[in-house]
Amino acid sequence: MAFKFEQLVVWQKAVEFSGAIHELTLSFPKDELFVLTSQIKRAADSISLNIAEGSTGQSNAEFGRFLGYAIRSSIEVVSCLYVGQRRNIINKSDFEKLYSEIEQIIKMTQALRNSLG
Repeated sequence: MAFKFEQLVVWQKAVEFSGAIHELTLSFPKDELFVLTSQIKRAADSISLNIAEGSTGQSNAEFGRFLGYAIRSSIEVVSCLYVGQRRNIINKSDFEKLYSEIEQIIKMTQALRNSLG
């Protein structure tokens, strides 16, 4: 592993989570392709992308700013999960599993940001 972010457990979890969101969206109705499907996938991808971008060659303050973006993207995913559940696209079991995973990612990202000083 050549880059700092690759060793961050929170980045690894975010990449796994993005894959889980992708798998979930494969079952979404076609009329959601350019709406909820696109939105939740972009938000989920943005978590790991912001962690990676902020970690490389940046000051702690700059890294903290990008971790804030990752947290915001995580919250966007939470809202998308609620929208999907409300539209009967996401079942209760998938919602609870993914909600628990994103909650853990948010806590880890917040802890990393707080550790920067």
